[in-house]
Amino acid sequence: MTLMLAVWLVILGALALANLPFLVERPLVPWPWGQAVRSFGGLSRWAIGLGFLVLLAVWSWGTLRLVGGAFGGVGSMLFAVKLLLSIALAALLLYVPGQLARARESAVPESASNPAGVVPASGAGRSGAARKSGAASGKPFIDRFLEVLVGYALIGTLGFTMELDLGNAFPQGWEFYAVTLALFLVLGYPGFVWRYMLQRRRR
Repeated sequence: MTLMLAVWLVILGALALANLPFLVERPLVPWPWGQAVRSFGGLSRWAIGLGFLVLLAVWSWGTLRLVGGAFGGVGSMLFAVKLLLSIALAALLLYVPGQLARARESAVPESASNPAGVVPASGAGRSGAARKSGAASGKPFIDRFLEVLVGYALIGTLGFTMELDLGNAFPQGWEFYAVTLALFLVLGYPGFVWRYMLQRRRR
């Protein structure tokens, strides 16, 4: 892998991960207070959230150790395959919380959300599924912001992995992380504008 290709992959990956939390309603991380684990008990919510963060840390460690130079000198094809497998695992990590939320929504009967079975006059034209999805949608801003930070950790891991493949990784101080986090947040600005400014104007 060339340096220019690695730089463009990191930039495009950062652009995608910085905007993803603003573009999708499904949760990407099972926060203990979020909709993905709402049907679980209090201690189970925290266990699931902590377990996800532990899996994320294991993924980062494994990606750096197993993909980024552990088998150095064996060719760029093997590195590309290992990198794609690592990205697929990260995508699976971000996919599971949304499936948990979807399973929770389908498990809640319509009578639980409307025990009397009364349809209000203003929502007479809406179906039960539309009411349910409307009630479940709308991630809070703090959830989206924390998901952006998780995306920063993911893309940072991939960037260091590519750096290890190209040569030695250089130690970085806090200034590096402050600047790259600021740049990552700037890359997420289009998604923020679409979610909180354009959507509000349409209403």
